[in-house]
Amino acid sequence: MLLSSLGTSIANVGLTTFAQAFTASFQEVQWIVSPISWRHHHLIVSVGRLGDITGRRRLLLARIFLFTVASVLCGVAPTLRLLITARALQGLGAAIMMALTMAFVGETVPKARTGSAMGLLGTMSAIGTALGPSLGGMLIAGSGWRAIFFVNVPLGLLTFLLAFRVLPLDRRDSQADRAGFDHVGTLLLALTLAAYALAMTIGRGSFGRFNVALLLAAVSGMGPLYSETRQYRL
Repeated sequence: MLLSSLGTSIANVGLTTFAQAFTASFQEVQWIVSPISWRHHHLIVSVGRLGDITGRRRLLLARIFLFTVASVLCGVAPTLRLLITARALQGLGAAIMMALTMAFVGETVPKARTGSAMGLLGTMSAIGTALGPSLGGMLIAGSGWRAIFFVNVPLGLLTFLLAFRVLPLDRRDSQADRAGFDHVGTLLLALTLAAYALAMTIGRGSFGRFNVALLLAAVSGMGPLYSETRQYRL
């Protein structure tokens, strides 16, 4: 939980540095932050079900590994486009890490201590979010912007080893295997959030007709998304 929130917030303080390093506009470097935020909101509502189907431990270990590798790719990225792509992969790993960490509470913690465990996870998330900008500023000032991504590598390796040794093995659940995954609802959610993110990001500081169209598309997607989600739950 600490690693995923830290990886999300640590780059926020470096947008001006990124703009100077890649000779890009502020609207362009915003995409270093936007993909990871979009993937957090897109995946966090569906990854719990995906973990039930594929195995929570297996999925979590794979995404911790993905997050760590993506952090390396962010640190060595020679162009802004490659950095944004690597950040999208990092966001994929971070979103699943955060969701499955909370899901594991019900499996590994006694019911009497569930409240304390969830409170601890919330505290770790808040610490990571608050620590990110200050740690990022120190690393940029001392070692350059690439250091804010490389710092996640040893933390990611440590997290992987701890999860591998401590978390219980996945248990086969035939009932979970029979139940399907809401592909339509997940796709609708992805398109709706993508339309909203584009509406708020593109335009180089202006809000034109294309932005309005994207915003209307995002609002329109909320109706079918609600209906699809309600039907799937029923």
